Amino acid sequence: MAETLGSLVDKLSIKNLRLWHLEEAKDLEGYEEKKKLVLLQRDRLSEEIDEFVRDALSGNAFLREEKVKLYNKPEDKGRFEHVALIGDAIDQLAVQNIQLWHLEDEVRIEGNPDSEVVRLKREIDKANQKRNDLMDKVDELFEKQVKNREE
Repeated sequence: MAETLGSLVDKLSIKNLRLWHLEEAKDLEGYEEKKKLVLLQRDRLSEEIDEFVRDALSGNAFLREEKVKLYNKPEDKGRFEHVALIGDAIDQLAVQNIQLWHLEDEVRIEGNPDSEVVRLKREIDKANQKRNDLMDKVDELFEKQVKNREE
């Protein structure tokens, strides 16, 4: 799949999360090298986003890929219809990634009973679906803006 704005800002959100959590672990062996690497990756990703937006505005980027979903969950239809601004979708995507990060941390706690691990894994599945829906929403809103600009 080609990168889209939604997938790129998702990756940037995760890089920022990683950097934030790395700051909490300054006593970690190799901290400085890890921090430099994440900062470099984040900078490259920011440049890639800038380039993607420039290409999109000049008509040289693939804006959105329709997905073939093989499941049907009626309660999810229109979940983010109320989100009308790209910034709001990106904000919600970042929040969703924070929630996913914490759920993943919880599931790795030693001694969790199997029933708790199963419950958490189901929460992770739901949160990840919301994350994917929000990436799609970013792409949808960006495509609308690019098309409106062309008219």
